[in-house]
Amino acid sequence: MKRISILLLAATSFAVPACSNNDGTPQGDDDGTGSGSDSGPKDEWDTLLGTRTTDFNAALRIAALRLTGDLPNVSEIQAVATAPADGKRAAYETIIHDYIGRPVFAKEMFYFWRDTFKIGGTAAFDTAPAFAAKLSVENASFMELFTKAANNCPTFNETTSVFTDAECANGGPKAGVLTNPGVMASFFGNLAFRRVRWVQETFDCVRFPAEATGAPVDVGGASPYTGVWPFTTIASPKNGGGRVDFQDVSSAICANCHQTLNHQAPLFGNYDMTGAFKATISVPTPLEGAPLAKITDWLPPGETTAWRYQQPAADLPAFGAAMAADPEIAKCGVARMWNWALGKTDIVDTLQEVPVETIQAQLDAFTQNGFKMKDLIFAVFTSEDFVSF
Repeated sequence: MKRISILLLAATSFAVPACSNNDGTPQGDDDGTGSGSDSGPKDEWDTLLGTRTTDFNAALRIAALRLTGDLPNVSEIQAVATAPADGKRAAYETIIHDYIGRPVFAKEMFYFWRDTFKIGGTAAFDTAPAFAAKLSVENASFMELFTKAANNCPTFNETTSVFTDAECANGGPKAGVLTNPGVMASFFGNLAFRRVRWVQETFDCVRFPAEATGAPVDVGGASPYTGVWPFTTIASPKNGGGRVDFQDVSSAICANCHQTLNHQAPLFGNYDMTGAFKATISVPTPLEGAPLAKITDWLPPGETTAWRYQQPAADLPAFGAAMAADPEIAKCGVARMWNWALGKTDIVDTLQEVPVETIQAQLDAFTQNGFKMKDLIFAVFTSEDFVSF
Protein backbone atom coordinates (compact mmCIF):
# COMPACT_ATOMS: atom_id res chain seq x y z
CA MET A 1 0.00 0.00 0.00
CA LYS A 2 2.85 2.36 0.77
CA ARG A 3 4.29 1.93 -2.70
CA ILE A 4 0.95 2.53 -4.36
CA SER A 5 0.33 5.61 -2.22
CA ILE A 6 3.65 7.11 -3.23
CA LEU A 7 2.90 6.31 -6.88
CA LEU A 8 -0.36 8.20 -6.65
CA LEU A 9 1.55 11.27 -5.56
CA ALA A 10 2.96 11.44 -9.08
CA ALA A 11 -0.41 12.55 -10.41
CA THR A 12 -0.33 15.62 -8.21
CA SER A 13 3.19 16.69 -9.07
CA PHE A 14 3.69 19.96 -10.84
CA ALA A 15 6.52 22.19 -11.91
CA VAL A 16 7.18 25.23 -9.75
CA PRO A 17 9.02 28.00 -11.59
CA ALA A 18 12.06 29.41 -9.86
CA CYS A 19 11.81 32.94 -8.50
CA SER A 20 14.61 35.45 -8.95
CA ASN A 21 15.87 38.51 -7.15
CA ASN A 22 16.05 41.82 -8.96
CA ASP A 23 19.65 41.09 -9.94
CA GLY A 24 18.65 37.78 -11.55
CA THR A 25 20.07 35.49 -8.88
CA PRO A 26 17.79 32.79 -7.51
CA GLN A 27 15.94 33.70 -4.34
CA GLY A 28 17.15 31.81 -1.29
CA ASP A 29 20.81 31.86 -2.39
CA ASP A 30 22.84 34.30 -0.34
CA ASP A 31 25.85 34.08 -2.65
CA GLY A 32 24.13 33.79 -6.02
CA THR A 33 25.69 30.39 -6.65
CA GLY A 34 22.48 28.43 -6.37
CA SER A 35 23.87 26.49 -3.40
CA GLY A 36 20.78 27.19 -1.33
CA SER A 37 22.75 28.07 1.80
CA ASP A 38 19.80 30.23 2.90
CA SER A 39 17.23 27.58 2.13
CA GLY A 40 13.60 28.43 2.81
CA PRO A 41 10.70 26.12 3.60
CA LYS A 42 10.26 23.16 1.29
CA ASP A 43 6.99 21.88 -0.14
CA GLU A 44 6.24 18.54 1.53
CA TRP A 45 4.91 17.02 -1.69
CA ASP A 46 8.02 17.98 -3.64
CA THR A 47 10.10 16.48 -0.85
CA LEU A 48 8.18 13.20 -0.96
CA LEU A 49 8.30 13.04 -4.74
CA GLY A 50 12.03 13.67 -4.62
CA THR A 51 12.53 10.50 -2.56
CA ARG A 52 11.03 8.19 -5.19
CA THR A 53 13.09 5.50 -6.84
CA THR A 54 12.42 3.48 -9.98
CA ASP A 55 10.80 0.09 -9.34
CA PHE A 56 9.78 -1.68 -12.54
CA ASN A 57 8.41 -4.73 -10.73
CA ALA A 58 6.04 -2.62 -8.62
CA ALA A 59 4.94 -0.76 -11.75
CA LEU A 60 4.42 -4.10 -13.52
CA ARG A 61 1.92 -5.26 -10.91
CA ILE A 62 -0.18 -2.14 -11.29
CA ALA A 63 0.07 -2.11 -15.08
CA ALA A 64 -0.97 -5.75 -15.31
CA LEU A 65 -4.07 -5.15 -13.21
CA ARG A 66 -5.08 -2.12 -15.28
CA LEU A 67 -4.32 -3.55 -18.71
CA THR A 68 -5.23 -7.23 -18.30
CA GLY A 69 -7.34 -7.38 -15.15
CA ASP A 70 -4.90 -9.85 -13.54
CA LEU A 71 -1.53 -9.90 -11.79
CA PRO A 72 1.65 -10.54 -13.79
CA ASN A 73 2.74 -14.17 -14.02
CA VAL A 74 5.98 -15.54 -12.59
CA SER A 75 7.86 -15.43 -15.89
CA GLU A 76 6.97 -11.77 -16.40
CA ILE A 77 8.04 -10.89 -12.87
CA GLN A 78 11.29 -12.79 -13.31
CA ALA A 79 11.97 -11.20 -16.72
CA VAL A 80 12.07 -7.78 -15.08
CA ALA A 81 13.63 -8.83 -11.78
CA THR A 82 16.56 -10.69 -13.35
CA ALA A 83 17.28 -8.20 -16.12
CA PRO A 84 20.49 -6.20 -15.64
CA ALA A 85 20.02 -2.69 -14.27
CA ASP A 86 20.43 -1.12 -17.70
CA GLY A 87 18.01 -3.62 -19.24
CA LYS A 88 15.10 -3.48 -16.80
CA ARG A 89 13.27 -0.73 -18.67
CA ALA A 90 13.47 -2.62 -21.96
CA ALA A 91 12.21 -5.81 -20.28
CA TYR A 92 9.35 -3.90 -18.65
CA GLU A 93 8.38 -2.13 -21.88
CA THR A 94 8.37 -5.43 -23.78
CA ILE A 95 5.81 -6.81 -21.34
CA ILE A 96 3.66 -3.67 -21.55
CA HIS A 97 3.67 -4.04 -25.34
CA ASP A 98 2.51 -7.61 -24.88
CA TYR A 99 -0.26 -6.61 -22.47
CA ILE A 100 -1.79 -4.07 -24.85
CA GLY A 101 -1.68 -6.60 -27.67
CA ARG A 102 -3.69 -9.25 -25.82
CA PRO A 103 -7.42 -9.84 -26.41
CA VAL A 104 -8.12 -9.20 -22.73
CA PHE A 105 -6.87 -5.62 -23.17
CA ALA A 106 -9.96 -4.95 -25.29
CA LYS A 107 -12.16 -6.00 -22.38
CA GLU A 108 -10.34 -3.70 -19.96
CA MET A 109 -10.70 -0.78 -22.36
CA PHE A 110 -14.39 -1.53 -22.80
CA TYR A 111 -14.86 -1.34 -19.03
CA PHE A 112 -12.76 1.82 -18.83
CA TRP A 113 -14.94 3.60 -21.39
CA ARG A 114 -18.13 2.38 -19.73
CA ASP A 115 -16.96 4.06 -16.53
CA THR A 116 -15.77 7.19 -18.33
CA PHE A 117 -18.97 7.62 -20.35
CA LYS A 118 -21.18 6.62 -17.39
CA ILE A 119 -23.35 4.46 -19.60
CA GLY A 120 -23.49 0.80 -20.49
CA GLY A 121 -24.83 -2.53 -19.30
CA THR A 122 -27.29 -3.17 -22.13
CA ALA A 123 -26.82 -3.72 -25.84
CA ALA A 124 -28.24 -0.29 -26.66
CA PHE A 125 -26.09 1.57 -24.15
CA ASP A 126 -22.86 -0.35 -24.81
CA THR A 127 -22.25 0.82 -28.38
CA ALA A 128 -20.53 4.07 -27.38
CA PRO A 129 -18.09 2.37 -24.95
CA ALA A 130 -17.52 -0.35 -27.55
CA PHE A 131 -16.72 2.26 -30.20
CA ALA A 132 -14.22 4.05 -27.94
CA ALA A 133 -12.64 0.75 -26.88
CA LYS A 134 -12.28 -0.33 -30.51
CA LEU A 135 -10.48 2.91 -31.35
CA SER A 136 -8.19 2.31 -28.37
CA VAL A 137 -7.36 -1.28 -29.31
CA GLU A 138 -6.77 -0.39 -32.96
CA ASN A 139 -4.53 2.58 -32.09
CA ALA A 140 -6.86 4.88 -33.97
CA SER A 141 -7.11 8.62 -33.43
CA PHE A 142 -8.81 9.82 -30.27
CA MET A 143 -10.44 12.50 -32.41
CA GLU A 144 -12.51 9.91 -34.25
CA LEU A 145 -14.66 9.90 -31.11
CA PHE A 146 -16.07 13.16 -32.51
CA THR A 147 -15.52 12.92 -36.25
CA LYS A 148 -16.00 9.35 -37.50
CA ALA A 149 -18.91 9.16 -39.90
CA ALA A 150 -19.49 5.40 -40.20
CA ASN A 151 -19.58 2.21 -38.12
CA ASN A 152 -19.99 4.19 -34.90
CA CYS A 153 -22.15 1.59 -33.10
CA PRO A 154 -20.06 -1.60 -32.96
CA THR A 155 -20.87 -4.47 -30.65
CA PHE A 156 -18.38 -6.09 -28.29
CA ASN A 157 -18.36 -9.71 -27.19
CA GLU A 158 -17.01 -9.81 -23.64
CA THR A 159 -16.31 -13.54 -23.87
CA THR A 160 -14.26 -13.48 -27.07
CA SER A 161 -13.08 -9.83 -26.91
CA VAL A 162 -14.22 -9.40 -30.52
CA PHE A 163 -15.64 -6.16 -31.94
CA THR A 164 -18.18 -6.27 -34.77
CA ASP A 165 -18.73 -3.16 -36.86
CA ALA A 166 -22.24 -1.75 -37.08
CA GLU A 167 -23.87 1.48 -38.14
CA CYS A 168 -25.87 3.54 -35.69
CA ALA A 169 -29.50 3.07 -36.72
CA ASN A 170 -30.97 6.23 -35.20
CA GLY A 171 -30.84 8.35 -38.37
CA GLY A 172 -29.49 11.85 -38.75
CA PRO A 173 -25.87 12.99 -39.07
CA LYS A 174 -22.97 10.84 -37.87
CA ALA A 175 -20.20 12.23 -35.69
CA GLY A 176 -18.56 9.59 -33.51
CA VAL A 177 -20.17 9.26 -30.09
CA LEU A 178 -21.78 12.71 -30.36
CA THR A 179 -24.64 11.18 -32.35
CA ASN A 180 -24.75 7.81 -30.59
CA PRO A 181 -28.33 6.72 -29.82
CA GLY A 182 -27.39 5.28 -26.43
CA VAL A 183 -25.78 8.54 -25.39
CA MET A 184 -28.74 10.58 -26.62
CA ALA A 185 -31.21 8.32 -24.77
CA SER A 186 -29.17 8.16 -21.55
CA PHE A 187 -28.86 11.92 -21.28
CA PHE A 188 -32.29 12.96 -22.53
CA GLY A 189 -33.70 15.94 -20.67
CA ASN A 190 -35.04 19.48 -20.81
CA LEU A 191 -33.57 21.57 -23.63
CA ALA A 192 -30.87 18.90 -24.24
CA PHE A 193 -28.73 20.42 -21.49
CA ARG A 194 -27.85 17.03 -19.95
CA ARG A 195 -26.41 15.94 -23.30
CA VAL A 196 -24.29 19.06 -23.57
CA ARG A 197 -23.10 18.68 -19.99
CA TRP A 198 -22.03 15.10 -20.75
CA VAL A 199 -19.97 16.28 -23.71
CA GLN A 200 -18.40 19.13 -21.73
CA GLU A 201 -17.46 17.14 -18.63
CA THR A 202 -16.40 13.95 -20.42
CA PHE A 203 -14.21 15.49 -23.09
CA ASP A 204 -13.15 18.89 -21.73
CA CYS A 205 -12.76 17.69 -18.12
CA VAL A 206 -14.30 20.80 -16.54
CA ARG A 207 -17.78 21.78 -15.47
CA PHE A 208 -19.71 24.70 -16.84
CA PRO A 209 -19.17 27.63 -17.08
CA ALA A 210 -16.79 26.79 -19.88
CA GLU A 211 -15.94 30.30 -21.09
CA ALA A 212 -16.03 32.49 -17.98
CA THR A 213 -12.85 34.39 -18.81
CA GLY A 214 -14.30 37.64 -20.10
CA ALA A 215 -13.92 41.06 -18.56
CA PRO A 216 -16.46 41.45 -15.71
CA VAL A 217 -19.59 43.28 -16.84
CA ASP A 218 -22.20 44.72 -14.52
CA VAL A 219 -25.55 43.32 -15.66
CA GLY A 220 -27.54 44.40 -12.64
CA GLY A 221 -26.98 41.34 -10.49
CA ALA A 222 -25.19 40.77 -7.23
CA SER A 223 -22.10 39.69 -9.18
CA PRO A 224 -20.82 40.54 -12.65
CA TYR A 225 -21.20 38.61 -15.87
CA THR A 226 -17.84 37.13 -16.87
CA GLY A 227 -18.64 35.37 -20.12
CA VAL A 228 -16.91 35.91 -23.45
CA TRP A 229 -20.15 35.95 -25.46
CA PRO A 230 -22.11 39.22 -25.40
CA PHE A 231 -24.72 39.01 -22.64
CA THR A 232 -27.58 39.47 -25.09
CA THR A 233 -26.66 36.48 -27.31
CA ILE A 234 -28.81 34.03 -25.33
CA ALA A 235 -32.59 33.84 -25.19
CA SER A 236 -34.90 35.80 -22.94
CA PRO A 237 -38.51 36.96 -23.21
CA LYS A 238 -36.96 40.40 -23.73
CA ASN A 239 -35.03 39.69 -26.93
CA GLY A 240 -36.95 37.50 -29.33
CA GLY A 241 -39.57 35.38 -27.68
CA GLY A 242 -37.60 33.00 -25.52
CA ARG A 243 -39.86 31.39 -22.96
CA VAL A 244 -37.09 30.92 -20.36
CA ASP A 245 -35.18 33.96 -19.14
CA PHE A 246 -31.54 32.97 -19.43
CA GLN A 247 -30.62 36.61 -18.81
CA ASP A 248 -32.11 36.46 -15.32
CA VAL A 249 -29.81 37.95 -12.65
CA SER A 250 -32.11 37.85 -9.61
CA SER A 251 -30.32 35.02 -7.78
CA ALA A 252 -27.38 34.04 -10.01
CA ILE A 253 -25.90 35.14 -13.31
CA CYS A 254 -27.41 32.35 -15.40
CA ALA A 255 -25.67 33.58 -18.52
CA ASN A 256 -22.21 32.62 -17.25
CA CYS A 257 -23.07 28.98 -17.99
CA HIS A 258 -25.77 29.42 -20.60
CA GLN A 259 -23.71 31.61 -22.94
CA THR A 260 -22.03 28.36 -24.05
CA LEU A 261 -24.78 25.86 -23.23
CA ASN A 262 -27.37 27.67 -25.33
CA HIS A 263 -25.14 27.85 -28.39
CA GLN A 264 -24.49 24.08 -28.24
CA ALA A 265 -27.73 22.49 -27.07
CA PRO A 266 -29.86 23.10 -30.19
CA LEU A 267 -27.56 20.73 -32.08
CA PHE A 268 -28.63 17.92 -29.75
CA GLY A 269 -32.29 18.89 -29.65
CA ASN A 270 -33.57 16.79 -32.53
CA TYR A 271 -32.93 13.47 -30.75
CA ASP A 272 -35.95 12.10 -28.91
CA MET A 273 -36.01 10.19 -25.64
CA THR A 274 -35.04 6.94 -27.40
CA GLY A 275 -32.06 8.57 -29.09
CA ALA A 276 -33.68 8.64 -32.53
CA PHE A 277 -33.06 11.67 -34.74
CA LYS A 278 -36.18 13.56 -35.76
CA ALA A 279 -36.81 16.25 -38.35
CA THR A 280 -38.00 18.64 -35.63
CA ILE A 281 -36.83 19.54 -32.14
CA SER A 282 -37.78 16.69 -29.82
CA VAL A 283 -36.70 17.71 -26.33
CA PRO A 284 -39.02 19.34 -23.78
CA THR A 285 -38.76 22.59 -21.89
CA PRO A 286 -39.13 22.86 -18.09
CA LEU A 287 -42.29 24.90 -18.58
CA GLU A 288 -45.74 23.86 -17.42
CA GLY A 289 -46.97 20.97 -19.53
CA ALA A 290 -43.40 20.31 -20.82
CA PRO A 291 -43.95 21.73 -24.33
CA LEU A 292 -41.27 20.89 -26.89
CA ALA A 293 -38.48 23.42 -27.25
CA LYS A 294 -38.17 25.95 -30.04
CA ILE A 295 -34.89 27.39 -31.32
CA THR A 296 -35.89 30.75 -29.82
CA ASP A 297 -35.91 29.15 -26.37
CA TRP A 298 -32.12 28.88 -26.63
CA LEU A 299 -31.07 31.73 -28.91
CA PRO A 300 -32.48 35.03 -30.11
CA PRO A 301 -32.97 35.53 -33.87
CA GLY A 302 -29.68 35.86 -35.72
CA GLU A 303 -27.61 33.76 -33.31
CA THR A 304 -26.06 30.52 -34.57
CA THR A 305 -24.89 27.34 -32.92
CA ALA A 306 -21.21 26.92 -32.02
CA TRP A 307 -18.64 24.87 -30.13
CA ARG A 308 -17.09 27.95 -28.53
CA TYR A 309 -17.22 31.70 -29.00
CA GLN A 310 -16.34 32.58 -32.61
CA GLN A 311 -16.20 28.86 -33.50
CA PRO A 312 -19.55 28.30 -35.27
CA ALA A 313 -20.86 24.81 -35.92
CA ALA A 314 -23.93 24.39 -38.08
CA ASP A 315 -24.38 20.67 -37.32
CA LEU A 316 -22.90 17.93 -35.16
CA PRO A 317 -20.20 16.87 -37.66
CA ALA A 318 -18.96 20.48 -37.68
CA PHE A 319 -19.26 20.57 -33.89
CA GLY A 320 -17.16 17.40 -33.65
CA ALA A 321 -14.54 18.82 -36.00
CA ALA A 322 -14.27 21.94 -33.83
CA MET A 323 -13.84 19.77 -30.75
CA ALA A 324 -11.11 17.77 -32.45
CA ALA A 325 -9.23 21.00 -33.23
CA ASP A 326 -9.41 22.24 -29.64
CA PRO A 327 -6.17 21.58 -27.66
CA GLU A 328 -8.19 21.32 -24.44
CA ILE A 329 -9.85 18.15 -25.74
CA ALA A 330 -6.52 16.42 -26.29
CA LYS A 331 -5.35 17.54 -22.84
CA CYS A 332 -8.47 16.09 -21.25
CA GLY A 333 -8.00 12.79 -23.06
CA VAL A 334 -4.44 12.44 -21.80
CA ALA A 335 -5.42 13.46 -18.28
CA ARG A 336 -8.18 10.85 -18.15
CA MET A 337 -5.78 8.09 -19.25
CA TRP A 338 -3.27 9.30 -16.67
CA ASN A 339 -5.83 9.24 -13.85
CA TRP A 340 -6.89 5.73 -14.82
CA ALA A 341 -3.30 4.49 -14.82
CA LEU A 342 -2.55 6.08 -11.45
CA GLY A 343 -5.77 4.85 -9.83
CA LYS A 344 -7.29 8.30 -9.43
CA THR A 345 -11.00 9.00 -9.35
CA ASP A 346 -12.98 11.01 -11.91
CA ILE A 347 -11.43 14.35 -12.85
CA VAL A 348 -14.73 16.23 -12.79
CA ASP A 349 -16.73 14.42 -10.12
CA THR A 350 -14.01 14.47 -7.45
CA LEU A 351 -11.79 17.24 -8.83
CA GLN A 352 -8.84 14.86 -9.23
CA GLU A 353 -7.20 17.25 -11.67
CA VAL A 354 -3.86 16.55 -13.29
CA PRO A 355 -1.48 19.53 -13.64
CA VAL A 356 -0.53 19.87 -17.29
CA GLU A 357 3.16 19.91 -16.29
CA THR A 358 2.80 16.32 -15.10
CA ILE A 359 1.53 15.03 -18.45
CA GLN A 360 3.23 17.46 -20.82
CA ALA A 361 5.57 14.88 -22.38
CA GLN A 362 2.71 12.47 -23.09
CA LEU A 363 0.50 15.33 -24.33
CA ASP A 364 3.17 16.55 -26.74
CA ALA A 365 3.71 13.07 -28.17
CA PHE A 366 -0.05 12.45 -28.40
CA THR A 367 -0.58 15.70 -30.30
CA GLN A 368 2.37 15.28 -32.64
CA ASN A 369 1.66 11.64 -33.54
CA GLY A 370 -1.95 11.78 -34.66
CA PHE A 371 -3.65 11.31 -31.26
CA LYS A 372 -3.05 7.54 -31.40
CA MET A 373 -4.78 5.99 -28.43
CA LYS A 374 -2.77 2.82 -27.85
CA ASP A 375 0.46 4.79 -28.23
CA LEU A 376 -0.81 7.14 -25.52
CA ILE A 377 -1.59 4.25 -23.18
CA PHE A 378 1.88 2.80 -23.71
CA ALA A 379 3.47 6.21 -23.07
CA VAL A 380 1.57 6.67 -19.81
CA PHE A 381 2.34 3.20 -18.45
CA THR A 382 6.03 3.51 -19.29
CA SER A 383 6.48 7.11 -18.15
CA GLU A 384 9.02 7.95 -15.47
CA ASP A 385 6.32 8.99 -13.04
CA PHE A 386 4.44 5.71 -13.43
CA VAL A 387 7.50 3.55 -12.68
CA SER A 388 8.71 5.71 -9.76
CA PHE A 389 7.74 4.93 -6.17
